[in-house]
Amino acid sequence: MNDVYTGRRNQKKMIMMVGGIVVVVVIAIVAFFLLTGDSKEKTLKEYYKLLSDQKYEEMYTYLDQESQSQYSKEDFINRNQNIYEGIEASDIEINVDSKEDQTLKYNVKMKTLAGEISFDNVTTFSDGKIVWNDSVIFPDLKSDYKVRIVDDKASRGQILDRNGKVLAGMGEAYSVGLVRGKLNGEADYAKIGELLDLSKESIQKTMSASWIKDDSFVPLKTISKSDTNLENNLLKIAGVKLATTHVRSYPYKEVTSHLIGYMQKVTAEDLQKHKGEGYDENSYIGRSGIESAYEADLKGKDGVSIYIVDANGERQKTLASQDKQDGKNITLTIDITLQNNLYQSFQKDKSASVAMNPKTGEILALVSTPTFDSNDFILGMSVSKWDGLNNDKNKPLSNRFKSTWVPGSTMKPITAAIGLNTKSLDSSKDFGAAMKWQKDSSWGSYYVTTLHAPQPNNLQNALVYSDNVYFAKAALTIGKDNLEKGYKSLKIGEEIPFELSLNKSQYTSSDFKDEIQIADSGYGQGQILMNPVQMTSIYSAFVNDGKMMKPHILKSTESQVWSEAFSKNVADEIKNDLVGVINDSHGTGHSFYHSGMTLAGKTGTGEIKSSQDDNSGTEIGWFTVMTTDSSTPIVISTMVEDVKGRGGSGYVVDRMKVPFDQYVK
Repeated sequence: MNDVYTGRRNQKKMIMMVGGIVVVVVIAIVAFFLLTGDSKEKTLKEYYKLLSDQKYEEMYTYLDQESQSQYSKEDFINRNQNIYEGIEASDIEINVDSKEDQTLKYNVKMKTLAGEISFDNVTTFSDGKIVWNDSVIFPDLKSDYKVRIVDDKASRGQILDRNGKVLAGMGEAYSVGLVRGKLNGEADYAKIGELLDLSKESIQKTMSASWIKDDSFVPLKTISKSDTNLENNLLKIAGVKLATTHVRSYPYKEVTSHLIGYMQKVTAEDLQKHKGEGYDENSYIGRSGIESAYEADLKGKDGVSIYIVDANGERQKTLASQDKQDGKNITLTIDITLQNNLYQSFQKDKSASVAMNPKTGEILALVSTPTFDSNDFILGMSVSKWDGLNNDKNKPLSNRFKSTWVPGSTMKPITAAIGLNTKSLDSSKDFGAAMKWQKDSSWGSYYVTTLHAPQPNNLQNALVYSDNVYFAKAALTIGKDNLEKGYKSLKIGEEIPFELSLNKSQYTSSDFKDEIQIADSGYGQGQILMNPVQMTSIYSAFVNDGKMMKPHILKSTESQVWSEAFSKNVADEIKNDLVGVINDSHGTGHSFYHSGMTLAGKTGTGEIKSSQDDNSGTEIGWFTVMTTDSSTPIVISTMVEDVKGRGGSGYVVDRMKVPFDQYVK
């Protein structure tokens, strides 16, 4: 019995020992798989971290020996770099789904230039390292397959006038190129260079590229299709070929250049500033005017597809695709006929012209002269032409409607309106006619002078005759505080809320330093500088019940009152006085009189000189004219530099007649 009992007990012990060994083995096996699984996951994540950092050489060290024997380091680096950087892969994430004996199943997500790519993948390991082939990059990728990127270029939006006429859009030009096999060697390079404004050396450098074959078309420059003389001269040379190409085109050329602006090829700085916005080294970007201000809307977004092709170039798998979004068309408030007519009248002057609908604030024309042809920047401007524009004493690259100018007598109605609105000026008061005046002896040798001193010396006559002395006295009567209050109500000194950047007007550079400056400000001298757009907006209040409209140039912009500048009674009184400037035979704008149409207007001459005794200074001429009883509401204000000896502001009045008449007829 004891032997039996002992045997059973030993048997039980043996079973327990065996069972314990089995449990230990199972735990060890489980632990092994857990540890190796964690190790594989760690390896895979380290590999993808190196990928995110573009450390392709270090990635190669994670491949097992068999993989490295099949793929050289150089081939591996080139394959990965070309694909991942070509698709602009970023923000790469992996999430492991499951772990098996020697494999990991996981999901990969990444951002690319065609949007997000997401896919499931399986990677096998050997001795803790990755068994690599092309499917690690993408599951459907094989060693003889390629990843293709195809762009679908978005069309840039058009810029249109208020009636739908194209101010900027797609046009045609000639790409001038050479076919080496048909050239007379290099014998004609100098002649070709002379015609295209290129050096012989630059042509030689272009034609020395290794890719060029005898029948290759090698582009040199893009030229306008309208230059038939240049076209004919080029085609007389053996080996020169012209190919039609599509380019951004500005059909009105100089007429709209400062308004519409132009485009240029991007610089390295542009690419850095607009990284990730779809630009490359061959892109063009809006550089000024509407082209620049609305670049994001006009540009649109290129479409792009990333897909895998087999050895025969057949598409096998689309990885990501993004449809193109063409740029938006932008319709302006501009009337191109009026714009063109104003340009034609003042194209030989240094001028700025602004036309506005006083009821809505819509800008109908915005002209700066002299100017340039926006097409030249698209076609590629030569160094000599660029230097010519930069060194031109008339400064055609300067945007004059953006700048500020001495307003001269065009400030007088504004001074009067401020005085009436603040009840600090009595329009019927006779200030006493004087051709030369100073307040008292404290002014020393300084006197205000005028060309006309009407009697009685009241507001209406002072505006009609444009009496400087009256408005110097009026400014002192109104007083510094009321003047400043009025200037501020007219937003002078503030940023001008306009779609294009404009320089701020000012009534003083810091503070009024003395009574002389206050007096001079009354008739538009002193330190007052006015932007032509803001000047036009202020004048709109005189024919719009005292409401000064916010200027705008986009048709889609809602009309808004910029300032309740004056009461209706004040606006009407100033308007009636300005009607006299044109209707009265003594008015400075009488030569603009139109029978059957009641117009209001004001001339002005701003003096640019170092002192009161300076006789060598220049003069700026202004003329602003407004319809008052017309079904065609309009205010036009033009500033012309250097009118001294050319009739002063009268020159501007005369040049304004044709564009105005053609608009209101």
